[in-house]
Amino acid sequence: MILNYRTYGLNLFSDSPIPGLQEESAVSRCADVCVELREEPQWARDARRLPSSILQSIPASPETQDPAVLLTSLGDGQFFELAYSDGTRFVVDGAATKISGMVGESQTMEDLATYFLGPVMGFILRRRGVTALHASAFCIDGAAIVLAGEAGAGKSTSAAALALRGVPVLCEDIAALQEKDGIFFVERGYPRVCLWPESVEFLMGSSEALPRLTANWEKRYLPLDGGKARLEAEKCPLGAVYILASRESAEDAPRIEEVNNREVLLELVQNTYMNWLLDRAQRAAEFEILTQLVSRVRVRRVVPHRDPARIGALCELILADARRVLSHQMAGAQSAGR
Repeated sequence: MILNYRTYGLNLFSDSPIPGLQEESAVSRCADVCVELREEPQWARDARRLPSSILQSIPASPETQDPAVLLTSLGDGQFFELAYSDGTRFVVDGAATKISGMVGESQTMEDLATYFLGPVMGFILRRRGVTALHASAFCIDGAAIVLAGEAGAGKSTSAAALALRGVPVLCEDIAALQEKDGIFFVERGYPRVCLWPESVEFLMGSSEALPRLTANWEKRYLPLDGGKARLEAEKCPLGAVYILASRESAEDAPRIEEVNNREVLLELVQNTYMNWLLDRAQRAAEFEILTQLVSRVRVRRVVPHRDPARIGALCELILADARRVLSHQMAGAQSAGR
């Protein structure tokens, strides 16, 4: 039995259930990516026998509990392997049209799915030429509002806080961008917002109020299943981008700051997902895409307050400002059409 999923604008056909994804009832008959998780297929075994070279070695991160990962090119870029220090590994073909995943000895399918929906899908998007921001996004008035920033900036926590206020979430951690007819769109991600226990505690009143991603990890998730919160049904045109700055204890925080286009561009370049994978030509192409984005979409900086109790004020500030931005854009479009 083949299961059909859609995430980040891609149709996935999988031989096994993928925790964290909801099966689609109506999906294109054409698979963008074939996912094989039940057992390692012959093509993946053959790929791992090819001559190999290490492209990137990322050490373990105690802060995020992420294991070390090794990215290896197999057969001069015909295939790639992402091998985690806990034994979980993925093999992807060069065109990112098929992927094999195998769990480590002490790991579960939930562990594998955590990697798959995050960094592995980020890798697949990169191989397919999709620019993605390290960002979460929500939707208001039919437009995508992106919250970008470095790891730990509060993107997911802010998205969850907004979701609990009834705002539909579009994606978290990875905001995949597509351009069509001069308009940027943000693709729908998966129906979860992943959160650390401390975030769950001040959002929900208890660090155990939400289910764990996996028994092997402390991180938890807010389901976007229509209960407490929901996932936006379709991709949305990009309306505005807010870059989360470092938290401050200043009395006027949270606040929104205007940023010139040059500063904005540099910050966005630093906050694209998996940008360490890019070669010089790809970096130049991405820079051009982001230059076009900055010229068409309002980008502002948000300075959150250090006190987590002020996250409600942060949400209201962003929502009010985003609605003003969208209102001005609509007024400008109507004026130009006269």
